[in-house]
Amino acid sequence: MSEVAYGRYEEAFKAIHSALRDLMAVPPGKKITKLAFTWTAGGSVETIKAYDGVELLFTLTFTWNDNGTLNQVART
Repeated sequence: MSEVAYGRYEEAFKAIHSALRDLMAVPPGKKITKLAFTWTAGGSVETIKAYDGVELLFTLTFTWNDNGTLNQVART
C-alpha cells in the first residue's frame, strides 16, 4: 500500500478498504461463514477470527497505540 498525503481522506479510506479486503481474502474453495471477535479491556477489537464452518481460516490481530488509534492489523 502506498502512502497517502495528509488530508486526503477519500484516498486514505480507499487504501484502508483495499488493504483490509486483501487481508480478508479466503483460500480458493473456502468461504467465510462465521466471524468471532475478542476485545481488549478498553473495548477495542483485539482479534477477528474467520471460519468456514468449524474450520479456522485466519485470524486478524489488531494492535492499538496508547492514544487509542489503530496501529496495525496483522493476519495469521
